[in-house]
Amino acid sequence: MKKEVSIEFIRFKEIRVENNYTQQAFAELLDIPSSTADIERAKTKITGQVVVKLLKLFDINPLWLYGESAFKYKKNTSVEITPKIITVNSQQNENILLVNQKAAAGYPQNTQDSQWFEQLPAFDLPLPQYRNATYRGFQVEGDSMLPSIRPQEWVIGRAVNDLGEVADNRVYVVVLQDSLLVKKIQKLPNASKIRLISLNPAYLPIEVNIKDIQEMWQVNSKLSFGIEEPADNYLLQQLQDSMRDLKAQISNFQKQK
Repeated sequence: MKKEVSIEFIRFKEIRVENNYTQQAFAELLDIPSSTADIERAKTKITGQVVVKLLKLFDINPLWLYGESAFKYKKNTSVEITPKIITVNSQQNENILLVNQKAAAGYPQNTQDSQWFEQLPAFDLPLPQYRNATYRGFQVEGDSMLPSIRPQEWVIGRAVNDLGEVADNRVYVVVLQDSLLVKKIQKLPNASKIRLISLNPAYLPIEVNIKDIQEMWQVNSKLSFGIEEPADNYLLQQLQDSMRDLKAQISNFQKQK
């Protein structure tokens, strides 16, 4: 039976190959006797001294090395994305602030301005799904998230406090330095960037630097106003309208004879 290799040995080799070192050259760089072959075969443990060297030389996040974090580089783990401003009601419970399309244009520049946030409408949902976390509502602009999220609809997101919480293929409100976007997230091998994907295939994916993210909110619900008729009802209505038009044309033709 083939022995399963622990993730730290796989990722150790990944670092070497990614930086174009031979096993011998990488061993010399990390003060490892001989070569790194025994480590890559999981015959020799990775010492604490080697982990420190990887951190100093390549900024490798030790938690990533051992499979405890999605972010390879240590600098990415220090990005501060926790909301800077929250508001509470008279019972000292957190409100859900609402950011409409007009306010969204100024949101990235005012993430730390408490007076600006005081102007936003707020409400409270006494439901268990909205307890023990910070939530915020954002109005969607444009059609990039069709068909799931329509223009003018509202999404409610839970604050993400650490980039390690971000999950692939989930929808987030991403607050950048100069814009606010609602997109599906895809992590990249280069952990200094993240890909933002529109649900509408007419829009191409974009990649942004992690360091440019100010806040992230994981979308878990939406507010929709106006319920569309089922497609079959719409087709029936079209057929009825066509029949009326046809009858009117026949009637006019008969009158002209």
